[in-house]
Amino acid sequence: MNNADLIVQSLKEAGITHGFGIPSGNVLPMIDAMRRGGMEFVLTAHEGSASFAADVMGRLTGNPGFCIATLGPGATNLATGVGSAFLDRSPMIAITCNLNTPQLGRRIQMWIDHHALFRPITKATLAARHDNVAEVMREAISIALAEPQGPVHIDLPEDVSLAEAKGVAPAGVNPATRLPNAQEEALANASKIISKAKRPIAVIGSSAMRMQSPEKLQAFLEKHRIPFATTTMAKGLVDDDHPLAIGCIERGRRQVQRSFIRSCDLILGLGYDTIEVEYEAWSSDVPVLSLDIEPPDVAESVNLQGAVSGDLDNMLERLAGITTIPNSWNETEIKEHRENFQESLRPNTSTFTPWQAIDVVREVTPKEGILSFDVGAHTHQIASQWSAHAPRKFLITNGWSSMGFGLPGAIAAKISNPDKPVVCMLGDGCFQMTAGELATLRRMKLAVPVVVLDDRWLSLIQIKQHKRQYEQYGSNVEPEPYREPPSHYFNVPTVGVRSPDDLRKALEAAFKADGPTVIEAVVDGSHYFETVFD
Repeated sequence: MNNADLIVQSLKEAGITHGFGIPSGNVLPMIDAMRRGGMEFVLTAHEGSASFAADVMGRLTGNPGFCIATLGPGATNLATGVGSAFLDRSPMIAITCNLNTPQLGRRIQMWIDHHALFRPITKATLAARHDNVAEVMREAISIALAEPQGPVHIDLPEDVSLAEAKGVAPAGVNPATRLPNAQEEALANASKIISKAKRPIAVIGSSAMRMQSPEKLQAFLEKHRIPFATTTMAKGLVDDDHPLAIGCIERGRRQVQRSFIRSCDLILGLGYDTIEVEYEAWSSDVPVLSLDIEPPDVAESVNLQGAVSGDLDNMLERLAGITTIPNSWNETEIKEHRENFQESLRPNTSTFTPWQAIDVVREVTPKEGILSFDVGAHTHQIASQWSAHAPRKFLITNGWSSMGFGLPGAIAAKISNPDKPVVCMLGDGCFQMTAGELATLRRMKLAVPVVVLDDRWLSLIQIKQHKRQYEQYGSNVEPEPYREPPSHYFNVPTVGVRSPDDLRKALEAAFKADGPTVIEAVVDGSHYFETVFD
């Protein structure tokens, strides 16, 4: 057994089944070890896609995702998705395969300091050497799974890969380290703060997605009849159709949500990670109580009344167990707000719009289906409009917010959930950035419909230019007259649609196909000016 074999064995013991990346000469020892060890290597079109896919594998499986790249440009490309895992708190092992050990640090082709590159965007960056590989793997997996979870980078010289292994792989899946329970005094103070509120609203954030028993969160909300909103990444943790749900914050029609939330007298941040959006952006002077895995990062302007840190499962179980705390909310008031909010996202129009396309995709996608989508104006519309019914069925990057996430996310979602429907939705700008991953979908025989919202602009940039009174320059994706899409991209069949009915028919057929399908929906994105930031 060489060190590459030892690494693969260690990853498999941690529950990792797939690795994503692009080969080079330095990577070949690792790829061959994956072949021998029975771990599937997924060839992507770009290293950034490999690390985005690894991010999503970490979210969906609970085990670290795994990606691999060569030195220099391979490492810099990989860094984009690694940064996503860092700010979105996804466990990951990212390996860069390097020159032979004696060449490290020399002024030589492709060499850069990988540790300097990855240090700001990982929980740790470790150097694998001839005699420490077993210890490095044990440490990397443990760090990646400890809260807050995140990526760990390992730099692996080629001669280290090929050297005889010393030590053994850590046995069994390394469980995520549980946080200590919150202190009794802090919880008692939180109970007092909640008991004084007459109109509390809970806002659920991405940290809550890692609860072992999310039903404890729902039990707390129902016990005390507290209406709740979610951030983008927490959608589905409690069903969006729940009678207490008021919708997503800080996306489409954000001012409608801000106005309603500011009518409350206490904001409960439940697992609210400020990496998604800082409190001061939307909370105004309403008192805030933070219940999270770590202390909140807040500006002085935030009216922070209390903060409780620790294990969320234990914390919410204890708060659900206290005597019911009454408040003045009624279900009719909450229902009317939710309906008004949703109606505001769908302005009257005579054209085929993104909001109509999103409604069709939600209607056709089975309730248990998984949506992976990308970053842009459509992100704001989807986040506010889409009904998510279960955890981890709604995939986006919000802490990192990088374009290029949607297609790799869909690849990982389908690999990790082969029996569930998976759909990808993205804008035309994002599609141009990652269209090469259609070949990955086809090669892997993954039946994923890819819905491209073709409005011919980088619409989010277009809106920002308009608001700041800049000229509409540099944001037009396709200035030429519209032409029908080609019959295929990389042998993936393509269908052009121009109406909700056409999209419905195309999507129903795509879900029945034995491979991926691109559906290009030509839409009028002008309502974004009304719905995205207002």
